[in-house]
Amino acid sequence: MMALRNFIFRRFCFGFWQKEEGAVLAEALLAVPFVTLFAVGILEFGNIFWERMQIDAGLRDAGRYLSRCRPTSPTYSANCSTATAKLIAFYGTQSPAAGARLRVPGWGPNLADITVTPVDADGTITVQTAHLYETSPLFSWLGVAAITINSSHEERYMGW
Repeated sequence: MMALRNFIFRRFCFGFWQKEEGAVLAEALLAVPFVTLFAVGILEFGNIFWERMQIDAGLRDAGRYLSRCRPTSPTYSANCSTATAKLIAFYGTQSPAAGARLRVPGWGPNLADITVTPVDADGTITVQTAHLYETSPLFSWLGVAAITINSSHEERYMGW
């Protein structure tokens, strides 16, 4: 009886601790969720930076447009307006087509999203905006608060 007990004990108990057949699966079950969370976080922050870059480009384009034409100047025409500058910021063109896509999803076409400060004493025009970033479910699951992308651009008035 003692021989049978020793056989079972050696065969199953020591054999269980010495075998490594399920080690890879156990390690993968521990590591994959963290690696996935890390990768999704990198993609999410990359998207935030991409949106910020697109907003900066839009504000820069609108500022350049406004720096070349002042709506209160004698050379003012119907095409030279802050509304046109805002369309340039949102779409990249002053007359977007019917199905045109926005530079940044959720930013525009409400023209109130961009604030234009007219030419001041220094001769600069300031274009600024605040955009609420549309986060993925990951950020809400982690409890990250809403992210607001603030951006502004100053351009010196050059005239026509």
